[in-house]
Amino acid sequence: MIPIILASQSRYRRQLIEKLGINVISQPSNIDESRKPDETPEQLVKRLAITKARTLSKEFSHHLIVGCDQVADFNGEIITKPGDHEGAVKQLTAASEKTMTFLTGLCLLNSSNNLEQYQLCRYEVKFRSLSQPQIENYLRREQPYDCAGSFKSEGLGISLFEYIRGDDPNVLVGLPLIALTHMLANEGVDVLSGDVES
Repeated sequence: MIPIILASQSRYRRQLIEKLGINVISQPSNIDESRKPDETPEQLVKRLAITKARTLSKEFSHHLIVGCDQVADFNGEIITKPGDHEGAVKQLTAASEKTMTFLTGLCLLNSSNNLEQYQLCRYEVKFRSLSQPQIENYLRREQPYDCAGSFKSEGLGISLFEYIRGDDPNVLVGLPLIALTHMLANEGVDVLSGDVES
């Protein structure tokens, strides 16, 4: 099977793709992820996902390269990783009783023939009413400072929501597995075949 590269150093994304039974090489692309002037969230995640994959294609010339990027769109403002406790408190306080849309751009590049697949995946979360003690207690327990939106939906963070809505909850972690399995199938990689482990 053609080797698969995950263009990310995120342990969360690696854990997700490994759930498919795929052994991957994690290799960050180390590109500038700054937003360009007037760039929409949709344009930003597409550019970065594709650029991450293309950047690694020079080093990995006979591989399937998975590039992805995620942002949270909150009233037209891009929400990123909070970085620290104070930033996370601000994010969750602002999000209380509000809706946030997560956008993940996913690119699968076959570096052997430069065939590129891309898909934009969305997921919506509605936060419940959150008190300051609840926010402080949640952050103390999970410390999601490296997660966009200041939560880990796969853990206690699920209790922050009134509802979540979309096609694939893995979008919240930044790697849409449903879309990825379809892209891999287009490249002849069937994750249900039992032959994907390299």
